[in-house]
Amino acid sequence: MTLNLCVLTPNRIIWDSEVKEIILSTNSGQIGVLPNHAPIATAVDIGLLRIRLNDGRWLTVALMGGFARIGNNEITILGNDAEISTDIDLQEAQQALEKAEANLSKAEGKRQAIEANLALRRARTRVEAINASSD
Repeated sequence: MTLNLCVLTPNRIIWDSEVKEIILSTNSGQIGVLPNHAPIATAVDIGLLRIRLNDGRWLTVALMGGFARIGNNEITILGNDAEISTDIDLQEAQQALEKAEANLSKAEGKRQAIEANLALRRARTRVEAINASSD
């Protein structure tokens, strides 16, 4: 038995195919979804989406928050942004992480600190996605 997974962002369809299972980062922690999972709607946190393909391999997606609906063996994830790990350039991602760390240390005021922290979480997730896919 499989799940139909559709991952959408405002700009494109990231994934639309059958999978065996997923592990999703939500605002209340990670959840694993297998066939016949109970229906749920949840906010998605900035983090990794792990997808187990039908051939048993795992695919990693850097997901930048959003919303997920799970039910009847169908999963729809509406993400703010997302990138499959193989599409991420490691050098560019590491440079973005270094820049985000520097911006956080220079942040003045609450708003700048919040924005810098979010940028750091996004940059860190992109690097983690690359590292997770090479495991």
